[in-house]
Amino acid sequence: MDPEGSCTEDDPHVKLMMEGSTLRKVKSRFWKKQRHFRLLEDGLTIWYKSGWAGKGHSKFSVSDLEAVREGHQSEVLLSIAEEFPAELCFTLVFHGRQGNLDLVAETPDEAQAWIQGVRKLIHKAQNMDEWVRDWFLKADKNKDGKMNFKEVKKLLKMMNVDMNEDHALCLFTMADKSETGYLEIEQFVHFYKILTQRDEVWKVFQDYSGDGEILTLEELECFLRVEQQEGQHSSHRAEELIQRYEPLESAVNQSAMTMDGFQAYLCSLDGSIFKPELLELHQDMTQPLSHYFISSSHNTYLLENQLTGLSSLEGYIQALKRGCRCVEVDSWDGDDGEPVVYHGHTLTKKILFKDVILTLRDYAFKVSEFPVIVSLENHCCLEQQTVMANHLRQILGDMLLTAPLDGQIPERLPSPQQLRGKILLKAKKSGGLETRLDETLAYEASDEEEVADGDPESPTLKDPQAEENKKSKLSRELSDLVVYCKNVRFQGFEQARSNATCYEISSFSESKAKRLSKEAGAEFVRYNSQQLSRTYPSGMRTDSSNYNPQDMWSTGCQIVALNFQTAGLEMDLNDGFFRQNGSCGLILKPDFMRDANSRFSPEKPEERPGYKPLRLSIQVISGQQLPKVNMKEGSIVDPLVRVEIFGVPIDQVKAETSHINNNGFNPVWNQTLNFIIHVPELALVRFVVEDFDMTTKNDFIGQFTLPFTCIQPGYRHIHLLSKDGTPIPPSSLFVNVSISELT
Repeated sequence: MDPEGSCTEDDPHVKLMMEGSTLRKVKSRFWKKQRHFRLLEDGLTIWYKSGWAGKGHSKFSVSDLEAVREGHQSEVLLSIAEEFPAELCFTLVFHGRQGNLDLVAETPDEAQAWIQGVRKLIHKAQNMDEWVRDWFLKADKNKDGKMNFKEVKKLLKMMNVDMNEDHALCLFTMADKSETGYLEIEQFVHFYKILTQRDEVWKVFQDYSGDGEILTLEELECFLRVEQQEGQHSSHRAEELIQRYEPLESAVNQSAMTMDGFQAYLCSLDGSIFKPELLELHQDMTQPLSHYFISSSHNTYLLENQLTGLSSLEGYIQALKRGCRCVEVDSWDGDDGEPVVYHGHTLTKKILFKDVILTLRDYAFKVSEFPVIVSLENHCCLEQQTVMANHLRQILGDMLLTAPLDGQIPERLPSPQQLRGKILLKAKKSGGLETRLDETLAYEASDEEEVADGDPESPTLKDPQAEENKKSKLSRELSDLVVYCKNVRFQGFEQARSNATCYEISSFSESKAKRLSKEAGAEFVRYNSQQLSRTYPSGMRTDSSNYNPQDMWSTGCQIVALNFQTAGLEMDLNDGFFRQNGSCGLILKPDFMRDANSRFSPEKPEERPGYKPLRLSIQVISGQQLPKVNMKEGSIVDPLVRVEIFGVPIDQVKAETSHINNNGFNPVWNQTLNFIIHVPELALVRFVVEDFDMTTKNDFIGQFTLPFTCIQPGYRHIHLLSKDGTPIPPSSLFVNVSISELT
């Protein structure tokens, strides 16, 4: 074993994991089976027997894990709390949408060994050096701490490298300084460094280096000013980058940067395409809530489709951890007087309403301090509505907003800053904030309930008796908890302009919102400057697919609800959009969408005052260590890059490079793609890498999406994400971005 690995093995927790333990794997109150778990010799793979009969087994990598939760921190473990105490229980949480693994140890010491051991291994796996070590261990088949050339050739295939054998042998010989025919860990790191030498970065370095060896402070300043467009304080900036990224102390002492330091800078957060300062919380959070886009989830309780999928508290946990600030709760009458949450009239599993509220209490403000809106679809009888109201009050306590902040009837909504740490109920309310009515209250169905398939503008006959039947009973206790988000039916922009109050909110199906945008875009934008609106996917999307949220953001709709559990383009856009501003789940709208007198229409962007389109030019230079999509022996990808622009209708365009045959390790394109962006403030740019296939649909390799306004021009790296939205280091694209005004 290599010297770095031995220190991990010496850890008592890791040692116990390697010896193995019999743990109970728990799937439900009734499915609890003993399985033998152990950490394999590579220190990165956890193996377990999947059944006592036969040779069945499963394994997963520590790098697939996001965290370990101690005790009864999952609904499954909560359900067996009386049988197994908290000190025996823990949950392994996976990245992305993979289901968690609930486990019960035989002793508290054994549970702690696994909890602490896995945490240490997760920390190590996040380190780049550990990634290189991982490749070494994978290639070192006989586990003797060294690799011969045959093992190295296999490694190159694993790393998606199609390299000439003579060239590979030459690099191997250069790294084998002891001339033994084997590489040990340090020599392997050297081999990897030669292997990953970047000619395209070297060329940029040479363009600015006077002697070809180093960049002086002045030369680095010049590069930052000319190429990276960091004109302000470039001298201070250059010194800062040298201190941060230059590995050679002698170079740091003379305020210079070597090629290694230059490459480290370009691959870092500072060299990323996303402006680092815009990743932080930086926007004005003191404007009315209607002036912000709000990250919003639809059918939050579902982990799969909306006909037969699993309802789970984990849906709420995952959404809130991703910065979601509006969650949906569909409540129905349950047994024993306890309301339940599920997708009504379907086969989806039910969860208790009170457990959902407990989960909100525990997770609402872990990622963001700004308010969470609970969008309640209430299908309960009066008695169970009162039970819901009691649960909300008792479980959430001071977190729940139950009255206007200053005791006054608002003329405009309070700000996210004023609502920090508060949970707001979005539901039906009888009367307004001004009135108090009888104990038993009547309400009218809102848009979202009009038609069973969730598409209210479907043709229906208006029958007076049917309209009366839509009236239902509303618990006084529940009605009183609705303050700033009173559900009302949308009755047209004119009616809203003359009668609506700022705390009324309407819901729109995706097709209705699109139609209003096309027919009355400017009016929709003005409406959304004063009031909140929520859009949701059509009820016909039984597979829980999503619509393009950009269509709704372009009209100023704040609560654009998506199925967070469904990976794909639409969630890439949502994640990319809300990555800015500290991932807090709220984004301030552009000024022309906050003005009650706005003349902006997404269909006619050129008619707004201040219209100034920009030119975006992207030179796609190269790719680095793209993941394989087909794990078959000898399979190599043929990558291409597509750049997609999303925004107002005229900005929805795409362009792509040609494909490179058989090279996922270091493909070079050197192709330039050009775009005109008409509304930069609303545009998103998505970089997609695919494996070209002449006969079938291209396979997805990775993507990265960001707001146009967050792009850093110049030579930049784009660190790719998987279909689930999780990082796939060290896969990246190297590009040169230029943004200019149209002349």
